[in-house]
Amino acid sequence: MKKLPVILILLISSFISYTQVRTYLGDESMLYAQTKQINQFYRRFNGEEDVTGKRLYETNVDYHSTKLRTKYLNILFDLSSPLITKDAKEIFILDVNNKKTPLFLDFHSNDWFAEVSSEFTYNRQPLHVLLYFKLEKERQGYKWVLSNVYCSAFEHYFNHVGDSISGENFLHPMSHELDFMNLRKMFATPANIGYYIEKEYHPDPLTLFLKEYKDGNLKFVSTNHVKFHFFQIPNWYFEVAYFNRSQNNSGWLISNLVRINDQEKKEIIRNYTHEN
Repeated sequence: MKKLPVILILLISSFISYTQVRTYLGDESMLYAQTKQINQFYRRFNGEEDVTGKRLYETNVDYHSTKLRTKYLNILFDLSSPLITKDAKEIFILDVNNKKTPLFLDFHSNDWFAEVSSEFTYNRQPLHVLLYFKLEKERQGYKWVLSNVYCSAFEHYFNHVGDSISGENFLHPMSHELDFMNLRKMFATPANIGYYIEKEYHPDPLTLFLKEYKDGNLKFVSTNHVKFHFFQIPNWYFEVAYFNRSQNNSGWLISNLVRINDQEKKEIIRNYTHEN
């Protein structure tokens, strides 16, 4: 029997080694491919996609499988994030993947929203704007709708709103007896108008944004990046962002994770959307 050429032997050996590794991993190398879409993030989080990327349905034995979800949940975190502690991650996974009362994400839930970092021009000058979107039911389906905006250029319009009385910037409680003839003082200095607004007033940047856009002062240029804020899991907040890396830990990943109560939930929403 003739000896096999060295190159052929090496090729056969490499194939055998590859097959052994593939068998050892159970072909789960596909599991670590990047999460390319938010819909896929949902499916992986819920255990509705197998390790080859094939969607699972309720009739499949692996649908919402605790074992499958454990594998996926562990790779859906940004491993380089300084905002996620090992303890928080482990507790979160235990809460979510509890055998008795597992928790799942619902795409149509109100407890999540998108934050879109965008570039505009405002009176021909560059302006960075954060746009906030949420899902809204529309007939037989859903659509994304603009729910709020934030940009620093609008802040000065709301100076002193809700502030305590400062110097002479108030209307005397007997002003009604003078038929409010002292309104001239109120409107004398535009920068101080906020002092005369009731404390419970909540500024509405979205209304101002729409007016400036319709008047032609505000023009859209482009979007920079998108991230999502989730409050669907009781007592938890997490943020999902996209990471473009040439490695397994890439795609849409959890970049921030915080254990919260109801009051902290409201505060986080206010901080991110800059609502009062």
